[in-house]
Amino acid sequence: MDPVRILGTGSFVPPKVLSNFDLQEMGLDTTDEWVIQRTGVRERRIADPEVTTSDLGYEAALRAFDMAGVSAKDLDLIIVATITPDTCCPAAANWLQAKLDAPQAVTFDISAACSGFIFALNVAEQYLRTGAAKLILVVASEVMTRTLDWTDRTSCILWGDGAGAAILTLGRNGPEILSTHLHTDGVNGQDLLMPGGGSRTTPISHESVDKKLHVLQLIEANASFRVAVRHFVDSIKEAASFNNVAVEEIDWFIPHQANLRMFQSMAKTLKLSMDKFYITLHKYGNISSASCAIALDEAVRDGSIKKNDLICLPVFGGGLTWGSALIRWS
Repeated sequence: MDPVRILGTGSFVPPKVLSNFDLQEMGLDTTDEWVIQRTGVRERRIADPEVTTSDLGYEAALRAFDMAGVSAKDLDLIIVATITPDTCCPAAANWLQAKLDAPQAVTFDISAACSGFIFALNVAEQYLRTGAAKLILVVASEVMTRTLDWTDRTSCILWGDGAGAAILTLGRNGPEILSTHLHTDGVNGQDLLMPGGGSRTTPISHESVDKKLHVLQLIEANASFRVAVRHFVDSIKEAASFNNVAVEEIDWFIPHQANLRMFQSMAKTLKLSMDKFYITLHKYGNISSASCAIALDEAVRDGSIKKNDLICLPVFGGGLTWGSALIRWS
């Protein structure tokens, strides 16, 4: 069987920039230096009020189509990874399908928090290998800034909005997805939590709003940091071991863009140069599932990724979820 190939990638971030200095002017008890030292984030992108997750995904998809040389009419399947869909029903993928005018494609969402892009790639692999689909659009898209308590400086400083996309098929030419690896831990999944919106807190009420149950809550941040670093490192080792390559042989690490200090800890643990880490965190913040998809597309388009480069995409997110993908860019 031919391997799974990436025909094209795309990404899109909203034009509106919110800097750390802007947060200060909004009255948040923070400074540019404080945020940079703790996270590495200097600014993030904010979607306009009328812009939805599927709108961002649409723009990223168009760029992926252009690189791949295909159209929406060629698709068999559309998968959207998101925790901020346009609506709970229909799925964000259905809204995106309508905007792309691709009625022939099957559509559904995947919810795996910041690991969503890799989970979606893994699902797409299965459809391709079984022959259930021949051409798949994978989109990771988030409007994270609408999930935030803008008075909580431990959380609101981190997040931004945007989307990344990839077109996948089986073939003999193009970048090859060598493997994907997924893990979950529901027992410890409440460290990153948005209680409202599901059956646990429905319908919305004055009481649930007053209790801030409809905003993202980051619990035990220090413990989550250590857990995330461990799973990032293990995911990189797993991908390398599965493909019989040394970690040192990997040319680029494009992780979920969570925290610069995490990347530094990962590099120290693995004895790697930070020059091998492709980082967009400083200009976009954490865009949950979309962050490594956006970073991958930018690394391709700015020429950082060269032919025959080996690329690892390690991810970690709420749920808990984590994993990795290893790609040979050929």
